[in-house]
Amino acid sequence: MSENARLIGTVSRGIRCPIIREGDNLAQIVSTSVLEAAKSEGFSLRDRDVISLTESIVARAQGNYASVDDIATDIKSKFGEETVGVIFPILSRNRFAICLKGIARGAKKIVLMLAYPSDEVGNELADWDKIDEAGINPHSDVLSLERYREVFGVHPLEFTGVDYVEYYQNLIKSENCEVEIIFANQPKAILDYTDCVLACDIHTRARTKRLLKKAGAKLVFGLDDILNKSINGSGCNESYGLLGSNKSTEDKVKLFPRECKALVLEIQKLIKDATGKNVEVMVYGDGAFKDPKGKIWELADPVVSPAFTDGLIGTPNELKLKYLADNDFKDLSGDALKEAISNSIKAKSGSLVGNMAAQGTTPRQLTDLIGSLCDLTSGSGDKGTPVVLVQGYFDNYTN
Repeated sequence: MSENARLIGTVSRGIRCPIIREGDNLAQIVSTSVLEAAKSEGFSLRDRDVISLTESIVARAQGNYASVDDIATDIKSKFGEETVGVIFPILSRNRFAICLKGIARGAKKIVLMLAYPSDEVGNELADWDKIDEAGINPHSDVLSLERYREVFGVHPLEFTGVDYVEYYQNLIKSENCEVEIIFANQPKAILDYTDCVLACDIHTRARTKRLLKKAGAKLVFGLDDILNKSINGSGCNESYGLLGSNKSTEDKVKLFPRECKALVLEIQKLIKDATGKNVEVMVYGDGAFKDPKGKIWELADPVVSPAFTDGLIGTPNELKLKYLADNDFKDLSGDALKEAISNSIKAKSGSLVGNMAAQGTTPRQLTDLIGSLCDLTSGSGDKGTPVVLVQGYFDNYTN
């Protein structure tokens, strides 16, 4: 390596900020926090650095909250006195339980249809060995609560110890709402119980709604249709409704942030004015990764990033260094190998889709990849770093 060679690639830094409250000037707080961190820690901002901020502080600054009563009011306005089929919810006290409380408060009876052996994001309600032993076909078989208990007994989640079947059942009953629980994976199975359906799945919701309407359902809404408009002055989300919401208090949810493209552009401009550097900025929620131990897919938000600057549009366009080293330049070593690989990187142009030297580079959306990095960096607990600065993400071996 030459004396001036850069020995550090991508760096992800959690940036500490003040606790954000409704009405705060978030653009000013975020840009100031990043600039003060750079000064304190002795690093400089560069062109194409990425400043990311959690969706949570954006929604909080926007004051985008709604109450259980607001949810109940919207449910009642959409379903009236009908029995509501609540299908495919995820198993989460933080993500869905508070929403279910509002849904139950606005309905007289709920038929709760749970996917099995796991929900959409991987929380298990049953295990495959018992499914196989019982000769159950999860693609077609509809299980009653009694049959479920007979085969699987009590099946609490591994990490939380919560039996969500009982938890959701009791929660609905606590709102003076009648409840029946079934287990099925075909959307149209609910139509044997009611033709008024609330689809609570996240990433498969469009297909679920389409299949229900095709099968003759009378009323079909998704969580994205609930609180997609303000109820009595409440917060709302025009694009996602209740999707991406989190429990705030026992009677209130924080919704996914509303339109925030102007926010990321303002932060970009503030940094440009202060440093002369052209940074990228994004808002991020859940990362798009799966835990191999708990089998839980992290992405419970409708998207990883609801807003980002234009420089984050697209996918990576990378060559696989080990492929080049082991194949194209297998007879080279030392400086000759370095020069050959560097020349290949400099010569790449256009899309590398189909190029063998690019296989295994996982060309996912930049915002999904960077958002996952930021989510892991900031965590979801008490780190106090809701802003993440990523440097060197767009570097390659030649930089």
